[in-house]
Amino acid sequence: MGTHHTSPGSRRGFIIPIGGAEEKVRDRKILRRFVELCGGGQAEIAIIPTASQLAETGGRYVDIFRDLGVRKATSLNYEQRVDCKRTDWLEILSAADGVFLTGGNQLRLSTTLGGTIVGKTLRRRNREGQHIAGTSAGAAIMSEHMIAFGSEGSTPRADMVTLAPGLGLTRRLIIDQHFRQRDRLGRLVAALAYSPAAIGLGLDEDTAAFLGPDDVLEVHGTGALTIVDPQDVEFTSMDSAHSHDPVSVIGLRMHVLTEGARFDLESRVATRNQLATSRR
Repeated sequence: MGTHHTSPGSRRGFIIPIGGAEEKVRDRKILRRFVELCGGGQAEIAIIPTASQLAETGGRYVDIFRDLGVRKATSLNYEQRVDCKRTDWLEILSAADGVFLTGGNQLRLSTTLGGTIVGKTLRRRNREGQHIAGTSAGAAIMSEHMIAFGSEGSTPRADMVTLAPGLGLTRRLIIDQHFRQRDRLGRLVAALAYSPAAIGLGLDEDTAAFLGPDDVLEVHGTGALTIVDPQDVEFTSMDSAHSHDPVSVIGLRMHVLTEGARFDLESRVATRNQLATSRR
């Protein structure tokens, strides 16, 4: 299988949620950075296109990663839960330096992979150093509590969002995608009102959060990352709100971060891009 850049005993690999619609044709900055983390020209990438209902999705990303110079890119099209038992695919998944989860329907991902050896392998290999990136639905499923679906709008409302179990690569986050483009602030805040222990990440399109093993994330891409931190929430009316009622949430903190800015999940401190600031 060759020499790989991740192995048992390594530090946890990067977790890289992408807000969807990442640049695939021109500079491919986010995908290129993912490939570099995985080992560049020596990297082996496994692609899981399960969320997509388009037959060509897996093959398209194989071509993209090959164009970016990886040594090997393989699409593992888990269509049914029984596919998760395929030992040949599990060997490829375990050996990969990086795994990429495509967009589509996150419930299709969770119902196909949840509770299987594939989900367990992804968690184990990420702990051992494998880097895992996902775009759109592939980003949403990374957290322990996943936004399955919900309504648009900036005001949180009761019954606005439905949560489901995700892959559990991180317990610290709830992730939403296509954030500004689809006006999803309300449903992310509503999700945090149900689960205030997590930090909300709202990712614009063509924008990624590169979360390292030190639990510091860095923003890359052309859009913004909205961080909603409920740590100091004093009150929420979610428990008493009726269906479709607006919900009060008092004490939220919010940051809007762009290219190069960072956020420390442990200290909950955001820092601006020092390089961009120094150029002024």
